[in-house]
Amino acid sequence: MTEANTLKDLVASRRTDDPAISAPGRPALTFAALARLVDETIGRLNSFGIGRNDRVAIVLPNGPEMATCFIAVACGTTSAPLNPAYRADEFEFYLNDLNARLLIVLRGADTPAIAVAEKLGVPVADLVPGDVAGSFTLEPRGATLSGMAAHPGGAAAEDTALVLHTSGTTSRPKIVPLSQQNVAASARHIRSSLQFTAADRGLNIMPLFHIHGLIAGILAPLSAGSQVCCTPGFDALKFFAWMDEAAPTWYTAVPTMHQAILTRAARNAEVIKRHPLRFLRSSSSSMPPQVIAELEAVFGAPLIEAYGMTEAAHQMASNPLPPAVRKPGSVGLAAGPEVAIMDEAGELLPANEIGEIVIRGPNVTRGYENNPKANAEAYTNGWFRTGDQGVKDAEGYISLTGRLKEIINRGGEKISPREVDEVLMDHPAVAQVVCFGIPHPKLGEEVGAVIVLKEGAGATEAELREFVATRLADFKVPKKILFMNEIPKGATGKLQRIGLAQKLGLG
Repeated sequence: MTEANTLKDLVASRRTDDPAISAPGRPALTFAALARLVDETIGRLNSFGIGRNDRVAIVLPNGPEMATCFIAVACGTTSAPLNPAYRADEFEFYLNDLNARLLIVLRGADTPAIAVAEKLGVPVADLVPGDVAGSFTLEPRGATLSGMAAHPGGAAAEDTALVLHTSGTTSRPKIVPLSQQNVAASARHIRSSLQFTAADRGLNIMPLFHIHGLIAGILAPLSAGSQVCCTPGFDALKFFAWMDEAAPTWYTAVPTMHQAILTRAARNAEVIKRHPLRFLRSSSSSMPPQVIAELEAVFGAPLIEAYGMTEAAHQMASNPLPPAVRKPGSVGLAAGPEVAIMDEAGELLPANEIGEIVIRGPNVTRGYENNPKANAEAYTNGWFRTGDQGVKDAEGYISLTGRLKEIINRGGEKISPREVDEVLMDHPAVAQVVCFGIPHPKLGEEVGAVIVLKEGAGATEAELREFVATRLADFKVPKKILFMNEIPKGATGKLQRIGLAQKLGLG
């Protein structure tokens, strides 16, 4: 397969009648129809006066049209997908910050983004879905959009394909521009790690305003000629019905989604048997080894843990498929960019020494937009500093020990919240856990934990603290344990330890 450096070459140059994008209850869009849709959409955007490197904000619900709109827009302009759950103030910040030239919304959608766009003078276009999954037309809203695009046609490798904001848990979100080359390289790396072929079918449950869903869920499989079934978003109650209809060979998700699927798996054993998976993939945060073992037993398939971040256009490392060795709890081997461990002075460390994980390669962003301070902090000697603490063993397998900002500092004693998570997960009553730092007037921080108990199981705070105390030093034992029905999560389903104490009223 020739190396594709643009999205158009990667996914929109196939002109076969094989299904590309499908959705529950709808006929599938072929690769040939996807290629035509991309050409038509680029022409339409150009006729609106919008071309290469112009920012197009997309506010659409999850599903096949979100997938195809992202691809079509990114092939000829710069795609800027936004979370449809944002409030007006958030839309105002993002549309302003992006300098958006157009907003695309679903016809008939009631989203505050429309009023915000009108206030800011950003033109709006309605996406009108067709009968076939993923097919659509764009209709300008209000005043007719017209003009000549300064840079029409398909994007070049150096053009910006996609802009996303970092989550900004501790400061103002930063704009991450990803070039066509960055995004295409990441999709190729994932395709290669997971050995996708045209015989594969993915079931996408990831949000498509997020790098994980966009690259691993959609672009990587499409680049191999695989079909992707796009659901309306994650729903544990509907997952197995979708699985029965789509007959997937794989799916990718974040750990909280996998855990919700696991709670319903036993009563859906027949569906699993009818549609054996080649593998399951997990990324975006760490998966407790105990849960990996349960998922693999239930699905009779390997769970492939991967490691990704927005600044790397998603994937940086991945556990290999069998028969190669998978190390549960590790994020695997470098899978695309080079991965190394660096000390605070900027020196690369040998095997088995803990430091900051750094990366460099074709999928890594060239830098945050208009943010020289952040770029100065993020790059050292050509390496991008991930902000993750970790270690690389002699065989090259990488293990994360925590986010540097999430490490709990209790009176000078450093505690990795993941280490405490894993001990608590061994308790028979615990289904899910997240540990985090709670501010303390004298010690700086104490360990806190949120626990979700298994259905029908019981445990007290004192019991769990005693359990941890048998395995870890006293200073690592959670001072405060809260029992909840679900783990508080961010918009993308990711656990967010930073700021959790304040969110729960413990800060």
